[in-house]
Amino acid sequence: MPHKQPPRKQSINIGRGARKRDEDSGTEVGEGADEWAQSKATVRPPDQLELTDAELKEEFTRILTANNPHAPQNIVRYSFKEGTYKFIGVVNQLAVHFSQVGNLIPKDSDEGRRQHYRDELAAGSQESTKVVISETEILEEEEEPKESEAEAETEAGSQIDMPAAEAAEKVTEEELMTPKQPNERKLTNQFNFSERASQTLNNPLRDRECQMEPPPRTNFSATANQWEIYDAYVEELEKQEKTKEKEKAKTPVAKKMGKMAVRKMTSMESQSDDITKVTQAAKIVERMVNQNTYDDVAQDFKYYEDAADEYRDQEGTLLPLWKFQNDKAKRLAVTALCWNPKYNDLFAVGHGSYDFMKQSRGMLLLYSMKNPSFPEYIFSSESGIMCLDMHVDHPYLVVVGHYDGNVAIYNLKKPHSQPSFRSSPKSGKHTDPVWQVRWQKDDMDNNLNFFSVSSDGRIVSWTLLKSELVHTDVIKLKVEGGTTDGLDGLQLHTVGCGTAFDFHKEIDYMFLVGTEEGKIYKCSKSYSSKFLDTYDAHNMAVDAVSWNPYHTKVFMSCSSDWTVKIWDHTIKTPMFIYDLNSAVGDVAWAPYSSTVFAAVTTNGKENVIRDTNSLSHCLQLQCARLLMCFPRKLMC
Repeated sequence: MPHKQPPRKQSINIGRGARKRDEDSGTEVGEGADEWAQSKATVRPPDQLELTDAELKEEFTRILTANNPHAPQNIVRYSFKEGTYKFIGVVNQLAVHFSQVGNLIPKDSDEGRRQHYRDELAAGSQESTKVVISETEILEEEEEPKESEAEAETEAGSQIDMPAAEAAEKVTEEELMTPKQPNERKLTNQFNFSERASQTLNNPLRDRECQMEPPPRTNFSATANQWEIYDAYVEELEKQEKTKEKEKAKTPVAKKMGKMAVRKMTSMESQSDDITKVTQAAKIVERMVNQNTYDDVAQDFKYYEDAADEYRDQEGTLLPLWKFQNDKAKRLAVTALCWNPKYNDLFAVGHGSYDFMKQSRGMLLLYSMKNPSFPEYIFSSESGIMCLDMHVDHPYLVVVGHYDGNVAIYNLKKPHSQPSFRSSPKSGKHTDPVWQVRWQKDDMDNNLNFFSVSSDGRIVSWTLLKSELVHTDVIKLKVEGGTTDGLDGLQLHTVGCGTAFDFHKEIDYMFLVGTEEGKIYKCSKSYSSKFLDTYDAHNMAVDAVSWNPYHTKVFMSCSSDWTVKIWDHTIKTPMFIYDLNSAVGDVAWAPYSSTVFAAVTTNGKENVIRDTNSLSHCLQLQCARLLMCFPRKLMC
């Protein structure tokens, strides 16, 4: 067979086609030039910038780094630990341009094994169908020779062999059509998944053990009786007295060291970041804001005059200026009010409860009319406050009487909320609620003292020493005619329940006491067993007793029997009686006149009464308070 030579026309045609393409592209190439050796023409985009050869040959070096050029590099934050602003150098440099959640499944997981098993089943079913089809074709081709062979065999042999062959064919077909299935595995919880890369190894904890000597133990047994208990109390009192003597006997050097330590502590506290540095400035700003807020109310107070009072018969109206309230004192009754003797804008409020079954806590709040929105001082107590009084010469001292019989003294100069002095069962506290307390002049040793009256019938004088309260029973109230004979000829006296008292303005030793039995006793500090005089004043409990600030012989009393009575202490019968048609809770003399006083009743009315030449004029005012408290100086 001759060797075929390559056609030349084909190569010529290829050369012409290449030359034609080169002519189209703008290049001239010889006929013998190869196509792969030819230079390729570059296509310039229409918006490409035209550069010179020097600019094209210039090289720019770029260094790829992992820093994000858009990340801020000048972040500064305030450090509360060091008290200065700190520069933050570590900034997140990761910039995510695209993220997509994948759906790949690991082969070793249960879901991957199940998908692989399904694919094998599908492939096996396809192969089994192909095998069955091929076997049927082979059987059809071999039918003719099998028929000739069957005719040659005997009838008996054919009848025996045919059923066996058919059974074998059926078995093989069923095995091919139904592949074997593996044993099913129990599926695990798909939601209990933890990636192995996210698990961290925890270092094993080291056990620290120390060996020490056991504390000493001794077995003690004894019998407790009255003598041993008494001896134990005596020993404890002796120890307390020794410690007090040691404190008194301290050297002046030790006292100086203590003062230096206190100064050092105060200097350390002043250096710390404490909000107390700006409390004074914040209080002034708050008062200025409230002054602007309540300016209209203050202007109404100066020039208020209700023209409708001319048409009301013996009645008038009150102008409400400010409403003083505090959320912590909710559900507590106002039991006491008292103006500060030095600061005319400051007054104290006592909170408690008169209900015996609903006794809980108490609160002492001091409000200022310069800031009606929030109290200036807040003190809390475990028992309700029933009465209070502020010292004339020391306006920062407030004495209160509690429902549980204790008396306490709060010092407004000290920041803590605990009382500076407080009575106890050892120091002679009352056994019933304290209904009134009143500061008195200093004693002979210039120690502060005050008096208190309670339902247990005791009138107690309390003296403030350096670190404790010392009590002295001035008088014990006894009901006249209440003496009963007991066993062995003993006489039992019925104790009177004191409710109110007031000291004379000029005679220092004389004072009046009102009781729940409706009687008023004129007493003296010098006599502790007898009364100077007794007045059968009212038919029910006496709620208040008050001396007239201008007439030293006149005093006034009110009671729950709806009456207010004016007395001359030299006469046992009242000079004036006023029936106000409701229980009278409190009375108070006007600070500008000796003939004007006010009284409040339980029906929510306030009555201002004026006495001139035995002619009384009563003016009823609608009021929701049951306490009376006139300021010591009238506001302009």
